[in-house]
Amino acid sequence: MVKNKKKEIDTKIVRSVNKNIRSSTRKLKPLLKSIVGKKVDIALRDLTFSDKRISNDIRKTISSAVANAENNFQYDIDKLIVKEAYCGKQIVMKRFRPRAKGRAAPILKPYSNLTIILSEKKKVESHGTKS
Repeated sequence: MVKNKKKEIDTKIVRSVNKNIRSSTRKLKPLLKSIVGKKVDIALRDLTFSDKRISNDIRKTISSAVANAENNFQYDIDKLIVKEAYCGKQIVMKRFRPRAKGRAAPILKPYSNLTIILSEKKKVESHGTKS
């Protein structure tokens, strides 16, 4: 006997994708890990005061996702949190640097994709005696 279990899909998500960021995924990942799970305004504040050059591109992508949530889905900005943030590899431009004795050394210039997913924070009712 098979029971039909209904799964509720979380449809309150907003995506923003930034392609061709001129940075490697190795430099992006620590910044993305630091903003996951935070409220949007706190994540933007943290990125504003970050010393990394790439934090400006991440900030622009989050701002774009917030604008998408506000204009397309009429979400409340104050309730938005960063649900997921991940990056992937794009192309790698290859250049060469002249070296001694007629040799050449490669220079790799990697590009990345950046995806930010926001969701509305739901109020979770706590059940139990401890608060």
